[in-house]
Amino acid sequence: MGSVVYVQVTRAAEKAVSRQNGCTTIHLEETAMRKNTCTRSFHDCLSQFLTPQVWKQAHQAWRADYSPPRWSLQPLVWVLLSMAWCCGDSHDERFATARAVYVAAHQRSRRPGSTLAGFLQALAKLPMPVLRTLARGVRERLDAQFVEALRINGWVPLACDGSRLECPRSAELQQRLGEAGKTDSAPMVYLTALVLLPLGVLWSWRLGKGTASEHDHLRRLLPTLPERSLIVADACYLGYDLFQAILRARASFLVRLSSRAYLYTQEHVPLTQYHEGEVYYWPNEIRDANQPPIVGRLLRVGGAKADVWLLTNVLDGHQLSHATAAQVYRWRWKNEGLFRDYKRMLKKVKLQSRTVASVHREAEGSLLALQLLLAVAAAAVQRGRTTVLIMNSPRQMLLRLRSGMTALVRSLGPRQFAQYQRMLEEVRSQERPHRISAKVRQEWPRRKPHKPPKPPNLRVMDEALKTKLATILSAA
Repeated sequence: MGSVVYVQVTRAAEKAVSRQNGCTTIHLEETAMRKNTCTRSFHDCLSQFLTPQVWKQAHQAWRADYSPPRWSLQPLVWVLLSMAWCCGDSHDERFATARAVYVAAHQRSRRPGSTLAGFLQALAKLPMPVLRTLARGVRERLDAQFVEALRINGWVPLACDGSRLECPRSAELQQRLGEAGKTDSAPMVYLTALVLLPLGVLWSWRLGKGTASEHDHLRRLLPTLPERSLIVADACYLGYDLFQAILRARASFLVRLSSRAYLYTQEHVPLTQYHEGEVYYWPNEIRDANQPPIVGRLLRVGGAKADVWLLTNVLDGHQLSHATAAQVYRWRWKNEGLFRDYKRMLKKVKLQSRTVASVHREAEGSLLALQLLLAVAAAAVQRGRTTVLIMNSPRQMLLRLRSGMTALVRSLGPRQFAQYQRMLEEVRSQERPHRISAKVRQEWPRRKPHKPPKPPNLRVMDEALKTKLATILSAA
């Protein structure tokens, strides 16, 4: 892709040799090399994960009988990802920049559509299995590149946690998603994510209603786990059926416990003296059904404020020592950092789409963009071309990625760059039409109803006030 830009500009420079001096020719060659460098760097950072094989699998998952004439699969996905990375105060502004980046990086490809409405219509027709196939392809690249290097005594630690994403209060979302959490709350989407430790790279995820079950999401994510995985989770992930599902998937768990967990031991040991030992997780309904308990190892880890109690099914201390388990559980905060990066860095505290189909595609696309961003940062650390600070701060990698996108936009030809500037001017100069409808579309929960101002009070002046008014007016 980068070589295409270089060849085009170099040919223009060769034609200019016959009519310009040598200094101008050198300037054109330097411009060509600069365009080649920025295009190549942006492309190489992402092509190591979005390989041709991954794109081929996505095309096979699409199988569209009809595709929009201006929006084939590749430009549709690239613009969707770039909109999550680039800056902008509105959908229109980010779309204009993302489209310009794609045009600059694919000069020989057909130009995509130039309107946001057309892009959103084409995106709504994109089947969800296509985005999930792309995510699976990126996950396979992560497996081949990082998993073996991250194993600890044969185990691959992955943290699991969930978070809610707020959605607009459109009529469709309120009807389909309903309330979650507090009464009269906004429609929400529940996100459960698996994070590869200690890198903090997003591995896989699951979306559902705001009232979805974390346990059910984790069970559905078990087929995505690499071989000999160690799931690290907080006290919310406690359940006999969940533990059995993890064991059937040939994985292991390291879960924090709270006071709602009841464990059995062979001998009495005071909690004040407890350090480590074998326990049985055997709830009442499981005992009544004559099912066997789950044999585990209970670990007590000292903390600054309170002790942390961990339960694991890895009974051999040589495979998972007390110190290693404590360190692995500390890495679980990478999952919390992932949600912070997704909500704050990519500005996804609240999703912007107003239909169920658009919400799913916006969330899937932005999560894939976050996965690629973190994967590129981890690959840079692995190659030793940057410091560990880049991996600890994904925003630094995002800024570098945005710099590459800006360089690509600047490498556009004069007419293409002028079209991009016109699109930005139209978006930024849009004026809101005069309001002719009601100020409040619906009665919002937990908000005082709007009351229009009452008419003013009219008072009749008496004779003394009239005399004073006449005196002041005559003096003026």
